[in-house]
Amino acid sequence: MSYSPVSTLAARGVCLLAGAAVLLGTAGCASVRSTERAEPYASQEWMQSGANRIANLSLRDNLQSVRRVQSTLYKRNPREWRKSAASLDEATQHTWDAVLKGPPPPELRGASGIDAIRLAFETGPQAYQGDRVAALVYGWATMLKQANGDTWDQTMIDGINAENSFRAARNFEISLWLISSKTGPDGQPLLLATEISERGRNLVADRELSKVVARLDLMAAQADEKYRRAALDFGQNWIMGVVMPFFTLVPK
Repeated sequence: MSYSPVSTLAARGVCLLAGAAVLLGTAGCASVRSTERAEPYASQEWMQSGANRIANLSLRDNLQSVRRVQSTLYKRNPREWRKSAASLDEATQHTWDAVLKGPPPPELRGASGIDAIRLAFETGPQAYQGDRVAALVYGWATMLKQANGDTWDQTMIDGINAENSFRAARNFEISLWLISSKTGPDGQPLLLATEISERGRNLVADRELSKVVARLDLMAAQADEKYRRAALDFGQNWIMGVVMPFFTLVPK
């Protein structure tokens, strides 16, 4: 009994359709399986590329890390939140309202990003009199926004600037060093953060700010590779879309 090329191709087509049905069924089952980081689709995601989505997730996680550091700094330096609010939670809310909605805290005199961070550690004749923790958080958050293409939610018309992301990572490293080393006129630490005592170890600031640095460096590397990979990606997509279908027609 002989087989014609037409019947062979038809059989292969049936097999491919069956395989696709199985894959779609598996994907359907997987789509309803919840994970710790699973999120529902949002309408604006249709305007985002894969790189945009990763950048937005990185920004989200970085802001969460900054919140954890803020909580630690406020708990160890209650004098700071008392400068501007009646409670720690109220001071935290004021800070993030200024970050996300505006206007910026008036005591920062228009400073943002690295300039706000510098003010937070100012101890000279013009020593900063405001909430140093709030100034730090405002500076960090606005710097993260700038590194994300000056937006809280990237779309395909936005992108990460590799130099801005790299510079932001170095500024976070400097911030961590200043927190651990900067002292006031009395010789005491300007802000208490790390604690190692008989009660245990509190390394939240070190751990979370190090995570931020790592994410920013990864985003900088990805942005730096974007144009280098553009030609390769185009070539690979062309091969997969144009050439590969012909190989499926070759009998094996």
